Amino acid sequence: QVQLVESGGGLVQPGGSLRLSCAASGSISSMPAMGWYRQAPGKQRELVARIMWGGSTNYADSVKGRFTISVDNAKNTVYLHMNSLKPEDTAVYYCYAFLAGSIYWGQGTQVTVSS
Repeated sequence: QVQLVESGGGLVQPGGSLRLSCAASGSISSMPAMGWYRQAPGKQRELVARIMWGGSTNYADSVKGRFTISVDNAKNTVYLHMNSLKPEDTAVYYCYAFLAGSIYWGQGTQVTVSS
């Protein structure tokens, strides 16, 4: 069982930046994959970014060049650095972890981009 707790969401103006954090209850160094999804009102949940065991990363086309995913194994934490935020980035962001054939989810953190 893995517990994930997100933090760092909030209200930011267009063009601004936020850093989301996802703290895991156990070691993340051996997890095959971790990442972030988001869900905007009335839309399906979509993959934003993921990082695989070994360090390879994938990003949604809509966030490439603006968002960066990183890990701190010592803190068992995954981060999503978000720059040049746009109103269309407004959503609830969920952290996930894939381990032993199961997917674990955090509770979500709201990101609102508005002037």
